[in-house]
Amino acid sequence: MLRNKISLPEARRVALAAQGFDRSRPASTINSGHIRRVIERLGLLQLDYVNVLIPAHLMVLFSRLGPYDTSRFHSLVYQGRNFTEQWAHEASIVPSDLWPVLKHRREDYRPYPNSPIMKLKGKAKYLKEVLEITRRNSPVTAQDMPDFEGPKRKPGDWHRSVPRWALEYHFGRGDVAVANRLPNFQRVYDLPERLIDDHHRERTLSRAGAQRELLRRAAIASGVATLHDLADYYRMSPREAAPRLVELIEAGEVVEVAVDGWSAPAYLAKGARFPRSISGSSLLSPFDPVVWFRPRAERLFDFHYRIEIYVPAAKRKWGYYVLPFLLDDRIVARVDLKADRKNCTLLVLATHAESNIDEDRTVSMLAGELRQLADWLQLERIKVSRRGPLARRLADHVREAGI
Repeated sequence: MLRNKISLPEARRVALAAQGFDRSRPASTINSGHIRRVIERLGLLQLDYVNVLIPAHLMVLFSRLGPYDTSRFHSLVYQGRNFTEQWAHEASIVPSDLWPVLKHRREDYRPYPNSPIMKLKGKAKYLKEVLEITRRNSPVTAQDMPDFEGPKRKPGDWHRSVPRWALEYHFGRGDVAVANRLPNFQRVYDLPERLIDDHHRERTLSRAGAQRELLRRAAIASGVATLHDLADYYRMSPREAAPRLVELIEAGEVVEVAVDGWSAPAYLAKGARFPRSISGSSLLSPFDPVVWFRPRAERLFDFHYRIEIYVPAAKRKWGYYVLPFLLDDRIVARVDLKADRKNCTLLVLATHAESNIDEDRTVSMLAGELRQLADWLQLERIKVSRRGPLARRLADHVREAGI
């Protein structure tokens, strides 16, 4: 049935169904195929290696699948040819068939003007040398490159070596691709022709066609979204996205709808599902597609979210590394978490409830989610600090339930 207006609860359910939340299968049965299908459904995984808890992109998969073997993820992404790293939303893992779609991004790539590589005297010669070494000796890391004295660092500068900046430059341009990640998360580089199948590298699209394809995938991953939501998914400007969106409407890939309470028109993806209900719970990474575009999170869930990693401790409202807690089709709480690996403990540093929630059910489901997360991270204990209005009830429940 053709829809031209949907309620806000329907919009939430459509969006969550599009994102592939399914925690129904036993952990022991989750295989590489499940992981592959989640990444393909999302269209990308934004990479983030802040390791307060676990790298954020690994958490995105946990939110949808539950406990899984992270070594399967690594093998799937870095030992096969189905996925590659690219600049997409930010630095991301994407399906390899996006290689030709992102070609115009690689052609446009320029480091920011104050990048050390742009200030380097003799940079053209050095960049050429780095690429030649890669061709001869790949796969390579920054340690395989000759050192080069870079510009004097200022406070706040990224503390990367010049070889790393050089390889990142070539990665952004598409001269090299990522072959692997070492245990310390360092990139290993190789030539694209050794990592990307010929039919992907040889495929050509116009800029307009590539932008249209990015928006189409954003629409599928979002379910229902505004122009600004869709543009942000692969970091396009709304001005660039607007004419491509018109073309998708004309092609029947999306249909314009009105969502109750939204001032801007919304666009429903072809084939989007309308589940009658969404059940289950998930802790969400700060870089989860459900919440990464803050205006959309506020519009969908009435959830105002800000990452406070760079906020001075005394000025933080919620905490250092705060994860939203999704229960059914609402975000009902947020928790500041840290993995204390030395003491084998999951630290719950603060617990805050959203308004108008069922606190008993929230506490019970959150406690169970924390236990599952702790087990996945191989942490024996959960310690709940009594900061935040929901913290005391959570601490009591964890203690009384033996969680």
